[in-house]
Amino acid sequence: MLDIAVSYNRYKFIGYEFLTWLWFSTELETEYLKSLNPEMTDLEIGNRIVLENHVKKTSETITIKGDDADLEEGILSLNKGALVTELQLIYKSDNQEWLFTIKGESLSFFNLKLPQTGPIESKEDMDGIVLEKIYLLEKLMAGMDKLYTEFVRLRVDPNWRKTIVPKIKAWVDKRSS
Repeated sequence: MLDIAVSYNRYKFIGYEFLTWLWFSTELETEYLKSLNPEMTDLEIGNRIVLENHVKKTSETITIKGDDADLEEGILSLNKGALVTELQLIYKSDNQEWLFTIKGESLSFFNLKLPQTGPIESKEDMDGIVLEKIYLLEKLMAGMDKLYTEFVRLRVDPNWRKTIVPKIKAWVDKRSS
């Protein structure tokens, strides 16, 4: 059995590949993503992406952020072999919107902004608001779990390198030219 630290470091690339696949999928396979989770009406890239490129024994980190940020720098990094390590996403379902960043190495969420809940008018409303926040968090987690489950299914398929990787490379090549 592998030590947990060894496993963590050995397999964190899977989260990086997941985030890279998500970026690709949000641009080219939106309808496919929606079919995986019918409750999701849209999934968009937010205003922050962090990429890492491990060249030889050095590591290069590229951070792209800002409301009008041009993602071309990220595409160039992908073209050089980088993978997405952090990705801000905007998850939409019905008329609700979640804004959050996900880290690839641990698949942890941070800077989470849940949709608005009803106003608190009395102490009795507090329990309802807490339950509503929990529901909204669970809804987001269930939706992201569906996307991750599909990614893992694709990733362990023997045809991953023959089908998905060439599609991602073609997307990067098209965007970088």
